[in-house]
Amino acid sequence: MQKQWLRGIYVFFILILIAIVLYYVVPLVYPFLFGWVIAYILNPLVNLLHKKAKLPRLLATLISLLVFFALAGLIITTLTINIIGEIGSLSQTIQNNIDSWREQFIQYINSDSIQKIVTQLNTFYQENPQYQNTINANLNSTATTLASIGSSLVTMVFNLMVNFIVSLPRFATLSIIGLLAAFFISKDWYKLLAKAADFFSENTRKATRAIWNDLQKALFGYIRAQLILITITAIVVLIGLIILNVKYAITISVLIGLCDLMPYLGTGTFMIPWIIFLFIQHNLYLGIGLSILYGIILVARQTFEPKVLASSVGLDPLATLIAMFVGLKLFGVLGLVIGPVTLIILTAFHKANVFRDIRNYVMHGSIQDKIQL
Repeated sequence: MQKQWLRGIYVFFILILIAIVLYYVVPLVYPFLFGWVIAYILNPLVNLLHKKAKLPRLLATLISLLVFFALAGLIITTLTINIIGEIGSLSQTIQNNIDSWREQFIQYINSDSIQKIVTQLNTFYQENPQYQNTINANLNSTATTLASIGSSLVTMVFNLMVNFIVSLPRFATLSIIGLLAAFFISKDWYKLLAKAADFFSENTRKATRAIWNDLQKALFGYIRAQLILITITAIVVLIGLIILNVKYAITISVLIGLCDLMPYLGTGTFMIPWIIFLFIQHNLYLGIGLSILYGIILVARQTFEPKVLASSVGLDPLATLIAMFVGLKLFGVLGLVIGPVTLIILTAFHKANVFRDIRNYVMHGSIQDKIQL
């Protein structure tokens, strides 16, 4: 029993040490991790140009990166220009709507029915002077809160836009470092893999290959599938909003596409409240149009999702929702991605029997039932 406790403490210490190293090292090297991801994504194209077109690997890597950079730059620039312009117009529209709603509220307050209620309240005031200060304070507090909410929304939109613009130089610098890292990694891809393999034993390489195979199938399959589904949703929404002549179609379609990341809730978190609000405002044309568009999105999602996810390992919806919530609480909005990715990695470790081997080491001092590939 004492040896089991000692082995358990040893394993716990190693895991904590790995977590600490990752916590402090990842922020220092994440541009290079980004470069490795790009190199991994482009490796099939580099291999195609190198083996089929008989180009030197250096030249094949350079061409692949140029194609990637040109496409990514075109997409990001187009989206950025349109979204910044639409966010500016949208913030002004929000402020105009707030002013319009305030005027309507004032007109409503001055209507005969409300004035009758005001007269009754005045009578109540005169008959019950002890409640006057309390009622006045609550009314003032409510008005101040409403005004503060409106101002906060406009301020938040402007702050997001300013922060985005301010972050562009830093983003550009990190992108250049990542692309340079991707070039050098892709150029010597197989040499680097061979050097890395030399640091580990055969059993460790087998376990690593098992984990990597699962990660390739699950992690990259999941990310690829989500990107495809988000793109399909955003394109369908964009086409629908253009047909309905809705302003800020690009920004709204991108936001709805991102909402599609959430299991079960998806696009409904954005579109259902919008549709209800339109019907409350008696905007039947746009409300019915968006309802039809939402139905089309649901049908398209149900049609394409099984085919797109066929190559990836599906995640339990409840486990995914829990992972997203925990990720959101720990890492903010980015946690909506970090949570499911972490769940996929832990699942891959479980399938590779890593946790079983750790348990066997703690209980028996040796790893039993080693992975057979």
